[in-house]
Amino acid sequence: MLKHLLLAGACLALSAAGAAAAEAPAAPSAPLPVNAFFAPPQFSSAVLSPDGKNLALLLRGPEGHIVLANMPAAGGPVRILAGVKEMEVFGVHWVNNRRLVFSAYRDDADERERARGPGLHAIDIDGSKYKHLVAHEWGASTRRESLPPNTYFLSTVHDEQSSDVYVTRENIFDEDFEGYALFRLNTETGNLVRVDAPEGISRVVIDAGGAPRVATRRQDGVTHLLYKDPATGKWRELGAYTLESTDSVSPAMVTRSGQLYVRSYHGRNTAGLYRMDVNTGKLDPEPVVGLKNFDFSGSLILAPDRESLLGVRYETSEFITTWVDEGMKQVQQRIDTLLPSTINELQVASDAVSDAVVVHSYSDTEPGFWQLYHRGTGKLTPLGTSMPGINPLKMADTSFVRVTARDGREIPAYLTLPKGERKNLPMVVLVHGGPWVRGVHFDWNPQVQFLASRGYAVLQPEYRGSRGFGDEYFKAGWKQWGQAMQDDVADATRWAIGTGVADGKRVCIAGASYGGYATLMGLVRNPELFRCGVDWVGVTDINLLYDLRYTNTSQDAKTYGLPTLIGDQKEDAAMLKANSPLENASKITQPLLLAYGGKDRTVPIEHGKKFYEAVRRTNPRVEWIEYPEEGHGWRYQRTTLDFWSRVEKFLGENLGKGQ
Repeated sequence: MLKHLLLAGACLALSAAGAAAAEAPAAPSAPLPVNAFFAPPQFSSAVLSPDGKNLALLLRGPEGHIVLANMPAAGGPVRILAGVKEMEVFGVHWVNNRRLVFSAYRDDADERERARGPGLHAIDIDGSKYKHLVAHEWGASTRRESLPPNTYFLSTVHDEQSSDVYVTRENIFDEDFEGYALFRLNTETGNLVRVDAPEGISRVVIDAGGAPRVATRRQDGVTHLLYKDPATGKWRELGAYTLESTDSVSPAMVTRSGQLYVRSYHGRNTAGLYRMDVNTGKLDPEPVVGLKNFDFSGSLILAPDRESLLGVRYETSEFITTWVDEGMKQVQQRIDTLLPSTINELQVASDAVSDAVVVHSYSDTEPGFWQLYHRGTGKLTPLGTSMPGINPLKMADTSFVRVTARDGREIPAYLTLPKGERKNLPMVVLVHGGPWVRGVHFDWNPQVQFLASRGYAVLQPEYRGSRGFGDEYFKAGWKQWGQAMQDDVADATRWAIGTGVADGKRVCIAGASYGGYATLMGLVRNPELFRCGVDWVGVTDINLLYDLRYTNTSQDAKTYGLPTLIGDQKEDAAMLKANSPLENASKITQPLLLAYGGKDRTVPIEHGKKFYEAVRRTNPRVEWIEYPEEGHGWRYQRTTLDFWSRVEKFLGENLGKGQ
């Protein structure tokens, strides 16, 4: 029965995705309810075993939670292997061809039952030898059979004869000593062995042969790149870099023989993927992958020999896979011909050239579905769909654009327009958090699609300081909170109004974290542009980022990172004060929605409470929402539905027609 339901759901999704050309225009219908956009996924992963003969599936089980299932790649019944009571399984990995490990998180429970960590579980594909390896809560970790919840899966050991994995343990008890320790864990016995690695590592890379090979350690504002020499068994330094370094490297992958691939600017404006000589620390003159307008961000796909490359997956304005292997080029071409409306990412077996290839298809309008492609027959077998309640034909299209800012700089942005009318629209400027990240990706975004379904254009600017668009663009955002970064948001908004897409009298600014900060500063600096604002978990006082002790911002970041990126508390005191929303609260007169989480350790709720107390003295149109059990962003389904229902009402009241 389970197999029948699973495949039927997948077929429905695929038929909707493939029928775009044939479907006749439908009469306007009522928009989907809020919960349709923010519903939990029905299917979330399909992973081939190393030999390509079996599939690990994550799907919603009979009791309503994501569970781990298994099926033969050649076809056969779907068998549920394991679930965790009242928790959602995620992060499944093959230990070898017969054994799996997985983690889980609590999706919706009251605070007393809330999970504290992802945990780790193991099971064989026949359902035997189940082992609970890492506890989810500290109370449970006192049991001898499980490790404490600050223990996290890192990698398998890439050995078919072994049931071991690598795990890291975070130091959370001494705020002056940051980093992780490395261990090797047997998934059958639970035996844990400390692995030789430098103290306080922030990252470690396991090579394709299964050995710890490269690590990074951050100390006193300097990131050290370390390499374990197989000839001596000793760790040695390959390089040391600060934020200002123009020659810094970040490890990407190490092959079985020890060939190290790194990400580096290497004297160019955009970061590329390079080979590094581990004996000299020098990079090849030319990159393996180099892009004109984008930094390399992606992954390498190794052949079964774990040495040669099959292909490279990376991101430009959307996600791209370039295959080196001719056979995989042909497979990609066949699948793209069959599925021309989606990005189709292929997954192959790691240790063998198998008949089965997993195909994950998605786009800006399609949340995602999975199929199994059979090389021998050229046929696709449906596996599952993420959100069967979403019809991609009724979703809004997203376009990548570049906007010219006031100083001539090009600002990348994504613009989503609702179905139907495409001019003089009410618009939401959705500002991403971070801020030093690539904030927007070309995939299905429930927040964006929900807003578009209500008739709003959605503009998402990648303001200067965002990652992914070159070193110069990133550094142009240093010490520019509330200044040039804010100008970029305003200039992108003016562009949308100038093109006729947006109605200049009906624009709202919204965002979370740094995006919440930018929302408040947008209302302060550009009241002529923004009619209202929605800030959730946003920074309101820049100095609190430095001063609050019990946050997850490291002391190293407060001492060395934030002074460079935002400003020094002493030297730049006037600038930080002038660009803190709390100091400018009386200037905000527009309607404002504020939402904060009581358990937030990134932007603690003090930010929200202090600002609310200040702004409501002069502005009666402020709505305050506090979710006591939430952290930095909404974890629980009930919170997400409540929040976006409030946003819908708020926007309707302030951006509705005739306003």
